[in-house]
Amino acid sequence: MTDRHVPAADSASADRSTELPHVSVEFAAFCELHEPRYQSYARVWFQEPGAAHRVVRLALHAIASVWPTVLESPNPAAEAWQILRDTVTEQHGLAEPAGLRPDVDGDEDLAILHYVVGLATPEIADVVGGDTASITSQLRQTHRRRATDW
Repeated sequence: MTDRHVPAADSASADRSTELPHVSVEFAAFCELHEPRYQSYARVWFQEPGAAHRVVRLALHAIASVWPTVLESPNPAAEAWQILRDTVTEQHGLAEPAGLRPDVDGDEDLAILHYVVGLATPEIADVVGGDTASITSQLRQTHRRRATDW
């Protein structure tokens, strides 16, 4: 299981090009809340911690560039999560074109966040912009459907 509260060993020494430009207080708070969980998710797909860090920073740059639109959406957390997933999928395809792919369906994503990353159901709901009851139900269905594959 990935320790979601400990930053990657070399995150502090990561490339300065991944630093975010001056951002609003709201976006800084969003990053403070979600970046550790985004990092844990990215480390599932990128074994080298520096790569996971760079991919998350790319996603945060993408989110920052459309932040007003994200905030105006009906579910900002879900919008941001989709940008992260798209960035992870794109970057993984460039870095590791063969093997396990991060373009899994949403239910499998929830299972990864729960069983691999170790997030509790309320945390998953917060990260992906869902409600706890739906997340719990989806996790149960996915577990029943995919238990033999794991």
